[in-house]
Amino acid sequence: MPRRRAERRGLRLWPVGAVLALAFATAILVAAAVFYTGWDLLGVRGLKPEHRIDSKTLFDLVKLSFGVVAGAGALVALVVAYRRQRVDEDGALREATRLHTERFTTAVSQLGDASAAVRLGGVHALAGLADDAPTRDLRQTCIDVLCAYLRLPYTSKTDLPVRDAEARHAYLALREVRHTVIRLIRDHLRLEPEHPRSWRDHDFDFTEATFDGGDFSEAVFSGRVSFRGATFSAGTVNFSNARFSGWVEFNGAIFSGSTVDFNIATFSCYADFIMAEFASGTVDFSGAEFSGSGRIRFNMATFSGSTVDFSVAKFWQRGDDARVDFSEATFSNGTVHFREARFSASTVHFSRARFYGGTVSFGAAEFSGSGRVDFSEATFSDGTVDFNMARFYGGTVDFTQATGPAPAGLIPPAGSPLPTGLNLPSTWYPAGS
Repeated sequence: MPRRRAERRGLRLWPVGAVLALAFATAILVAAAVFYTGWDLLGVRGLKPEHRIDSKTLFDLVKLSFGVVAGAGALVALVVAYRRQRVDEDGALREATRLHTERFTTAVSQLGDASAAVRLGGVHALAGLADDAPTRDLRQTCIDVLCAYLRLPYTSKTDLPVRDAEARHAYLALREVRHTVIRLIRDHLRLEPEHPRSWRDHDFDFTEATFDGGDFSEAVFSGRVSFRGATFSAGTVNFSNARFSGWVEFNGAIFSGSTVDFNIATFSCYADFIMAEFASGTVDFSGAEFSGSGRIRFNMATFSGSTVDFSVAKFWQRGDDARVDFSEATFSNGTVHFREARFSASTVHFSRARFYGGTVSFGAAEFSGSGRVDFSEATFSDGTVDFNMARFYGGTVDFTQATGPAPAGLIPPAGSPLPTGLNLPSTWYPAGS
């Protein structure tokens, strides 16, 4: 929605008497300012008194008097015309809102129809209504309804009764409607912000929705987006090359069987994956870029069976509040790759994280910049954690008070100095260092 079409919450006009008084006062002040400026520019020192005036001067005074009266009348007419225009515009807005409400009611009733074809029509009708909405709030309402449809209770394919053809057909029909909603949202988020049908700066609430597929690739989310508690249960959910520049939440999201692709996605905002559960399936952050001045939070996340790939990802936030946070995360199974990832953010936290199963690889990762990478009080036990060929350039990488065996590839050969800024527990120091 273009900014010039900002919402007006009803018509609020001042009393006409107050407006006219203010208009006359403004006109007098402007006239006085012009007169004074001209007086000053001409260098006038005083007025020449005239005890007697001729007919020409008298006629000029009469014309001036009528001009003042005509100007006052024109000013009154201008104020009245402006108020009439505002009233007409407000009336047109009210009529457009009334028609929008009628169409909205029809579209919403279609969404609740038993027929999948009718529901598809309702989805397209709501998207069209959002495009034609006379105010930003009415557009947001249409978007909220589409998101709410995705939040409705939904049985995924894996939970269908065995050999129940009718249930399978109902599931396929419902999935088609849901994926159409996702596709329409994606298409509108791909439009440039100046496009009149762009939804980029609106909010999207997918809280606790279930996704068994869907394509958000190349979408641009500039508003607030919530996938809080969402379940990614099957199929492929594609966020590749998507851009998040507002605020995005995956707090408590469950990745439990689907392939979720964030390949080359850009997070230039606050991104929360707090307490997210990576239980099975594949989540691909390879090549993703975490930038900007916000926080990227995976703290208390659980990596317990899925394959999560941060290979070649870039973590390079800047600013006093910038940090990447995996503190208290649990790596208990599955595979997590940080191969060739670049950590140059202000602060990267793995403090109190627990590594006791599966494989976590920081192979050829680069820790650079003037920030701090914090593994203090982390626990390393079972499983494999490796830093083979990891590179440390400036800043501080802190493993103090970490417990358990040292990760593979972290300790240099005996007699070789530790990289500058790498702090290890005393029990990990190589002999002769």
